[in-house]
Amino acid sequence: MYDLPTYVWALVLAGAIGIPAATCAMLYRSAIAARVGRRAATAVTTTTAAVLGGWLVVSGLLARAGVYRQGPGEEVPWFLVAVAGTLIALLLATLIPLISRILADPGTPARLALPHSLRVVGASFLIVMALGHLPAPFAMSAGLGDIAIGVAAPFVALQLARGTGRAGAVLFNVLGMLDLLVAGTLGFLLFQLVEITPSTAPLFLLPLALIPTVAVPLALTLHIVSLGRLRTATKPEEDRAGHLQADS
Repeated sequence: MYDLPTYVWALVLAGAIGIPAATCAMLYRSAIAARVGRRAATAVTTTTAAVLGGWLVVSGLLARAGVYRQGPGEEVPWFLVAVAGTLIALLLATLIPLISRILADPGTPARLALPHSLRVVGASFLIVMALGHLPAPFAMSAGLGDIAIGVAAPFVALQLARGTGRAGAVLFNVLGMLDLLVAGTLGFLLFQLVEITPSTAPLFLLPLALIPTVAVPLALTLHIVSLGRLRTATKPEEDRAGHLQADS
């Protein structure tokens, strides 16, 4: 029988709720820094919090109803639809003119690194593995990877805030994305293609289902936005360097 202790629920919910909450806080700070006005900043932050919070509740209800569990005769992989759909929706939201203006603030990469610190709750995968409900190949990859990214996040944010560590921030975001993609691929393969006991079936149930359907797409979006901002920020420096070489 699949039954997790209360402390595991608390740990998972801390990440599933904490990462969106921290993202909303950082979005507000970026909005203020971008000088869009406190009213607009509050409206954007409130709307983002409502959308992310609403999806968290809906995803939890879907998981509780067993929608994410892929049965033998089911053709629609609702779990993958939820993950991919959330990621696409979040990426499209970054193209909204006001959001795009906020995210274009120079301090955005430093702020967007901070929500990743809550990925230390990836330790929940290791705990669930120790309880005998997750396979070691997945739990070790997902758990240790998330913990490493979570521990590194504050240091990356601090370096960026000081105007240094841009190369390290790029590496941090690349590795953070790889961690999520590798863990997701392993979770899928060990459930669909490889017979292993225990399986990764708990990922489709509460509370763990909230991590891949809510926290993971949001974390991927933060990485993608940060990498894009870091890339555009280095272009003026490269252009100035090129002009200096040409003048000399």
